[in-house]
Order: sequence, then C-alpha cells, then structure tokens
Amino acid sequence: MKLKPDDRDSKLRHNSPPPLTPETGKTSRREFLRSATAIAVAHPIFAFVQKGAAKRGVRPVLAYVGSYSSPQGPEGAVGHGQGIYLLEMDPATGDLRQRDVFPNDANPSWLAFDPSRTHLYSANEISNYQDAASGSVSAYSIDRATGRLTLLNTVSSEGAGPAHLSVHPSGKYVFAANYHGGTVAVLPVHANGELGAATDVKHDAGTIGPTQAASAPTGSFAISGHDKPHAHMVHADAAGKFVFASDLGLDQILIWKFDVDTGKLSPAPQPSVPLPPGDGPRHFAFHPNGRWFYSLQEEASTLVTFDYDAATGKLTPKQTISTLPKNFKGTNFTSEILISSDARFLYAANRLHDTIAWFSIGGSGLLAFAGEEWTRGDYPRSFNIDPSGNYLYSCNQRADAITAYRVHRRTGALSFLGQYTPIGTPAAILFLT
Repeated sequence: MKLKPDDRDSKLRHNSPPPLTPETGKTSRREFLRSATAIAVAHPIFAFVQKGAAKRGVRPVLAYVGSYSSPQGPEGAVGHGQGIYLLEMDPATGDLRQRDVFPNDANPSWLAFDPSRTHLYSANEISNYQDAASGSVSAYSIDRATGRLTLLNTVSSEGAGPAHLSVHPSGKYVFAANYHGGTVAVLPVHANGELGAATDVKHDAGTIGPTQAASAPTGSFAISGHDKPHAHMVHADAAGKFVFASDLGLDQILIWKFDVDTGKLSPAPQPSVPLPPGDGPRHFAFHPNGRWFYSLQEEASTLVTFDYDAATGKLTPKQTISTLPKNFKGTNFTSEILISSDARFLYAANRLHDTIAWFSIGGSGLLAFAGEEWTRGDYPRSFNIDPSGNYLYSCNQRADAITAYRVHRRTGALSFLGQYTPIGTPAAILFLT
C-alpha cells in the first residue's frame, strides 16, 4: 500500500459507509447486492475484507497501533497521530489497511492485552494528567468480532511520562513504567477490566550514570537520559513471581518479588543488576525457555545476554554484543527487542542508523549477528511480528508510516514488501490473537 498520508486520511474521512440498519420484511437479492456494492465502492476497507482475505476464506488479522497524538510529543516533537488505530492484515500478503481509529490525545504510545485478549491497556505518555505531574493509563474493552474498543476508565500512572506497561500473567494487575517520573506503579484490574488506584509505587533511586556510554560506538553523541532515574520498561517473568524494570538513568535492571494477593513489590534476593556506566538499559526480553534474558541498551547500542534463575530471580551476565555492523561509527539509539516465535532469532531496532538487526540464538543462549535491514523510515520506535511469524512491521516514528517485511523463517532475514501504511507518529503495534 503506497498511499500518501493525506490521501489515506481523505479517503477515510469522505468515504465512510452509511450505517446499516435492519428493516422489517424481506430484502431482495438484487437490492442486497446493490447495497453491498455501493458500500464496497465507497469504503475501500470494506472492499478489502470482501474481496481479499474473506473471499479466500482467510480471516483478516486485527492489529492496534498506539501513536503520539498530542501537540507535545516525544523529545519535544509534535505528535501527528489521532490515538489508537485499528488495522487489519491480509495473512496472504501482509498488507495492512486501516479499519478505525479510537481518539486519544494523550499519547497512547504503548499497548498491552490482558491474558484473555478481551481488554486493552494503553500507557498515555503525558506529564499533566488531572493537572498533576503524572501520566495516565487507560483501560478498554475489546469487541472480539470487530476489534472495536470501548473506553472503560483512565487512572493516574503515578509518575510522569509512562513509556511502557505490561499485564501480570494472572491478569489481576497492570504495571506501568514512568520514564520521566522515575517510578514503577502497580495498578489493580477489577473484574470488569477497569483499573483501580495503585496498590504500590516504587521510586527508582541510586547513582545516576555518566552522560557518555561506556560501550558506545566511536564518535557517538548518544548522551541523553542520564539526568535522573528513568524507568523505561517493566515486566514480570512467566510465572509472575518476579517483576523486572530497566532504569536507563541508573544503568540498572531492578528486580522485585511480587505478591499477587496484595499487589505489593518487595526487593528480590538480587535487587538490581548493573549495566556498564552510561549504557542506558531500555527494553528486555525473556527467552521462551525461561532460562535466558536479554537486555537492550539504548545509548550503547548493545545487547547483554544473561542466564536467568527462575527460582530466585537472579540474572548472571555472560555476553555483550553490538546491535550495529562491524566498524560502525557515530550516534545511534536502540529501541525495541523481540524474539521470534520459534525462538531461533532475536531482533533489535536501531534509531538514526534506522535498521532492524537480527541475531541467531545459539544452544547456550549466546547471540551471533546475522544481518540487518533498512527500515525505509526514520526512527523505528518499535516493531512487532504477526502471529503467523511471517511478517514484521516497523513503526517509523518520524516518517509517519509503518513498513512491512517478510520474515524468512529459516535464516531470520527480512525482505521489504514495498508496503507503507500511513500512521501519524506510530509508536507501537500489537496483534489481536
């Protein structure tokens, strides 16, 4: 799909189908076909469903995209998004098309499902919720048949600029990492999916790292983020027993035990793991086998491999590898990390270098650089792989577009599909399964 953003927006504004209302009595087959044809012509998305995946008997896959949508977006930039977008993907081609958008002008930049996939939660990356120095988190119910979202409620994230959230495996709590506030909050989930006031809030504390990353490439000026604590990601392990949070400003991964009955965090036997000074841990990923843990450093452009002891929550580092090609010099900021569904490859995104690199995962969990692909767009903030494992989508924040790639399952390599999906300042994409 290669429409310009203005063309896409215009089509969606002016070609929306009329509402379909049931009528008494019978409708002739000719009248039905005439109505269906009119709707398909007026609304290309409807035509896609009728003539594309649905015609082949393949149900489209739905996806949500969070965006920066406020006048004050990330790094002082203006957000061009409108809120949370609903897209549909053709499983045969990887083609994405916009189905709907759910307005949210508070930068819903990160999204997460509950375990049942009946509710969606957004981290709203603002710093003035209800006139306080805090961001917010919103809860939505999902209509599984259509993908439509219904806003249930919004609560304080208990810290400014929430950049990440996740849901505990029990589905009973949402964890929020407040980047500008330097806090991690535990928000209870009520029976109807709504969020309650925080049961616990942890303020990250410790020695701030240096502005220059110890492991940065030669010539790097990636020196942001070391002015105070910056909680960047929070996620529980598979058992929900331990909760991990990366703090970019402290150059540490913090580890807590979690009490699911009280919603309280307490220090784990190993309460933190240091990364090299100034390297800035951003996001991390658990290997599906539960024995390996990978941390991505934003300012050093490195990946650190750890052995993970699920019984104690302990992390033991054993490898550091660059996300950039050999002999790279200059500035780069990494953003996202993801392990393929078959657990054979790990992917990492580079901003400014604007690539997604992939690494083979060896028998002991060690990584080997295998290749990289240009994102065809500026500043890939995050990316995701569709449920089939066949397609990867890059959210190119400063290019206002999502680009699509075929994943070669045997090698892990990416091939550009020639497809651009216009979305204003896209931040994250999440597939409904």
